[in-house]
Amino acid sequence: MRLWRRSSPGPVPGPQADAADTAVEEVENQQPSRDSALETPDPAPAVEDDAPPAAPAPDLPEAGERGGWSPTPWRGVPAPEPERAAIAQPAAQTPADMERKGWFGRLRTGMARSSSRLTEGINAIFNRRRLDEEALLELEELLIASDMGVGIASEVTQALRRTRFNQEVAPEEVRAALAEEVARLVEPVMKPLRVELDRKPFVILVVGVNGTGKTTTIAKLARQYRDRGHDVVLAAGDTFRAAGVEQLQIWGERTGCRVVTRPAGSDAAGLAYDALEQARCEGSDILLIDTAGRLHNKANLMGELQKIVRVLKKLDPRAPHCVLLVLDATTGQNAHAQAEIFREMVGVTGIVMTKLDGTARGGVLVSLAEKYGIPIHAIGIGEGADDLRPFEARAYARSLVGLEPE
Repeated sequence: MRLWRRSSPGPVPGPQADAADTAVEEVENQQPSRDSALETPDPAPAVEDDAPPAAPAPDLPEAGERGGWSPTPWRGVPAPEPERAAIAQPAAQTPADMERKGWFGRLRTGMARSSSRLTEGINAIFNRRRLDEEALLELEELLIASDMGVGIASEVTQALRRTRFNQEVAPEEVRAALAEEVARLVEPVMKPLRVELDRKPFVILVVGVNGTGKTTTIAKLARQYRDRGHDVVLAAGDTFRAAGVEQLQIWGERTGCRVVTRPAGSDAAGLAYDALEQARCEGSDILLIDTAGRLHNKANLMGELQKIVRVLKKLDPRAPHCVLLVLDATTGQNAHAQAEIFREMVGVTGIVMTKLDGTARGGVLVSLAEKYGIPIHAIGIGEGADDLRPFEARAYARSLVGLEPE
């Protein structure tokens, strides 16, 4: 009895065909490339067979399951292999994408108190109800009570009146419309803090009232700049509080930044002058100057801030290159008075809004943007260094109304 020897060099169908399927599964399950932390790679090209499968013999039935034997005896012609669908890899999710989603999740969680207040109010107004004048009035009052300001409250209600008046409107539609209006309004002030290293050292003067989180904000900025490879110097300008100087010294040790200090009660303007002179001599990239918290309605304390600015300009006419106002979101509409006075006295160039995770008044940022147009550089939702991030209008707007960031 002679054994039949296959004339074709191709693979013999049968149990060995499982290897082909295994290879396909490995392609499907392989992890996406993570070479780039900045951009999401394009999907990998589809995996296709090198050549089309052999055509079925006319006198043979179709092959059974892929990788299985034909139900009829072989007569020297291989059973056809069913066509495989082209396999495309899903778009890779880079570490930067995952980290970004993690931040958005923390942002939405942090703003839960603000969003729940709005969501509950909108649900109560528009649950199975037509958009009539009474509903619009209630919505306007809700937005004003949420510290968004009269302007945006009026704009949102007018937009709904034009498009959906006397129609049934679901609460989700109102929240989505509100998020779009908020994003449109605050996008013009969404400006990250740019450090211009041709102005070396780049001087950032941090101001604000007591308890807003100035020193902690400085520490977070110092950590982030050091992680990017910049040489950073801190100036402990809160000379009224010994604890304030000690706090900044501790942060300096943790972040690896030098701290310029003077004894308690020293002249804050003189310390700022010495710190800038030292940073220039050492060739440092960035100088962050802390200041004592002061009420915006105290003329003598505000005058001291103006003195700091004048003294810095003696060494560098362009300094300070950035005057950063730290505002506490829990103060609500009182933040307006702070922004107005500090801007008038020392020329505030940007805002950092802290403690958005501890208030139901997160909408105050919207009214600030509408009224003053001061750039909003960053927002804070926690105590960690990673909890201070550049402000992103759409993510903030959607988190404010309890929607998933896009």
